Amino acid sequence: MSDLLRAPAEIKYAEELDWLESVDDGPKPFSWRLSPKMVRLFILGSERSDGLDREISQKWYGDRSFVERSIVTLASDRGLLLIGDPGTGKSWLAELLSAAISRNSTLVVQGTAGTTEDHIKYSWNVSMVISKGQSRESMIPSPIMTAMETGAIGRFEELTRSTSDVQDALISILSEKYISVPEMDSDNIVFAKPGFSVIATANSRDRGVNDLSSALKRRFNFVRIPVVTNKKSEAEIVRFRTEELLRRHRIDLDVPPTLLDVLLQSFADLRASAAAAGSDDEKLESALSSAEQIGVLEDAILHSNFFGERALTARTLASSLVGSLARREPEDLAILNKYLHGVVEPRSKEEGGSWPEFLEGGRDAIATLS
Repeated sequence: MSDLLRAPAEIKYAEELDWLESVDDGPKPFSWRLSPKMVRLFILGSERSDGLDREISQKWYGDRSFVERSIVTLASDRGLLLIGDPGTGKSWLAELLSAAISRNSTLVVQGTAGTTEDHIKYSWNVSMVISKGQSRESMIPSPIMTAMETGAIGRFEELTRSTSDVQDALISILSEKYISVPEMDSDNIVFAKPGFSVIATANSRDRGVNDLSSALKRRFNFVRIPVVTNKKSEAEIVRFRTEELLRRHRIDLDVPPTLLDVLLQSFADLRASAAAAGSDDEKLESALSSAEQIGVLEDAILHSNFFGERALTARTLASSLVGSLARREPEDLAILNKYLHGVVEPRSKEEGGSWPEFLEGGRDAIATLS
């Protein structure tokens, strides 16, 4: 695993999954590798009341009802659509579900404006077609078709970014559970095996790009993943991801709890400002999600490790925050400048601590970008 830039969940947590399979005596739907209870436990982590001989780490942070509803949906014959703002953990939850259920989370189609029907059905190896004709051997199955043939979970990322004809092709797959191959005279239908399902994700900010038809919506159960605003939960998410980052980069650098509090409070302040804004011009373009907090902290840690004094400072954190969130000029810079003067400056005078240095670092970063 050490030679992979990013190992999929089934490889990263292979030892945990193997152990859970060995002690799992619960009923399993279809060809699932784990029972629904063990899938939930793998994702949300174990508690003392579970009575296990070992601890299972928590990998996704959010309301347990979202995970339970997702698992129940996949145990039925309906697709699962995870929808929410960017950075709310939709793709990570989809990956964990696929890893726990199928031990394969890599059967993924990425939805874009350039995604075609071939990407979710099949294409052909042209050289083999010329030499041997169109046959199963010369067919290149899509990840979705492979999931159908193996009774596994197929994933479709950013469904609303794909065009209507691609979405229409998915309706047939979800309804009929087979793909017809008219180019072949025999053996020309690929049927889905028990256990096949589709987990799709959609960005709620993409509404209006390629809206889902009512027919496609009926084939999915919707699970809406909100932005995490609970400070305790958000702190756990950021801490969990930060520890992973430090291990991956083999960085020995301390993240002071006081600076983590500054980061969490800054995002809470900016979200409150966005909620009170009267127009989009008064809001940051950023969704201010937990993933973006992690990105800010990652940038600050790497900068401190490579170019700083190998210690995270409030100044570096502020510089990373401004650099990461200022995407439009001059709108975002004006919003951040207003936040520093209207909120951070009074707080630095009243509370002291890391806030004065954070204020100074933010001002310097804005001045550099202006």
